[in-house]
Amino acid sequence: MNPALRLLVVLLLLGTSLHAQVKRPVMPPHTKTGDVVYGRKFGVALTLDVVIPEKPNGFGIVYMVSGGWVSGYSPNTPDLYVPFLERGYTVFSVRHGCQPKFIIPEITQDIHRAIRFIRHNAKQWNINPDKLGISGGSAGGHLSLTMGVHGTAGDPQAKDPIDRESSAIQAIACLFPPTDFLNYGKPGEDAVGVGTLKNYKAAFGPESDTPEGRQRLGKEVSPIYYITAKLPPTFIIHGDQDTLVPMQQAETFVAKAKELGAIAKLVVKPGAGHGWPDRQPDYQQFALWFDEHLRK
Repeated sequence: MNPALRLLVVLLLLGTSLHAQVKRPVMPPHTKTGDVVYGRKFGVALTLDVVIPEKPNGFGIVYMVSGGWVSGYSPNTPDLYVPFLERGYTVFSVRHGCQPKFIIPEITQDIHRAIRFIRHNAKQWNINPDKLGISGGSAGGHLSLTMGVHGTAGDPQAKDPIDRESSAIQAIACLFPPTDFLNYGKPGEDAVGVGTLKNYKAAFGPESDTPEGRQRLGKEVSPIYYITAKLPPTFIIHGDQDTLVPMQQAETFVAKAKELGAIAKLVVKPGAGHGWPDRQPDYQQFALWFDEHLRK
């Protein structure tokens, strides 16, 4: 290779490397308690991590660790939490039972339990139990919206004091969530483990085997059918080139929420597919949303 050309290539590579280093956010000072057990099912522990910033503001964000309704584990604190931690939010990184072992309605029960557990232990983490936000992307976004429409009061007669707590949340900010599996991308398009989501059939379980089962389950697990004026303030960011979760899913959800009198906002990412490399600016917007609707 020509020496001048070789030098140019080296400089370009160095520039790319330096650019990547500059773009990587600096994690603010925090303490993390990992693998806190919030419940058990079939002898398996359900866990969450508690990430507390150096200067907590007294509010909590429940973050759904979920993609394709599989909840992976990472020993590190994700960079995506930086905007929350910078503003003093305590982050609860929640993992749930995964498909194919568990289907979506069973996974949803894990999230109810996690929120009740967090609320029950709010004093321990110095957070306001009446002011919890929730966030996540894709399946994590779906679960966030699901809790927004299905969060309920606890059972005052429950033997377990955790089950006496509410699972309601007070603000939602999520990325590219499925919202209506019976009208997926266009009216009447069935995606209950078929069509676009055929590779995720296990998450829907045996009811996805028949049209009748898909209709019943599709309505049960689609948050759009349960929106009321009491929906917590909801913010969605979605790419307009998303082929896995069509942007129509966010558009119809936000439109219905507004129609019913709830606070809802959609920001479109031009040219973005299902996920994009640098989501820091988007989580900055989420943090501002929580500032507006949790802290004020």
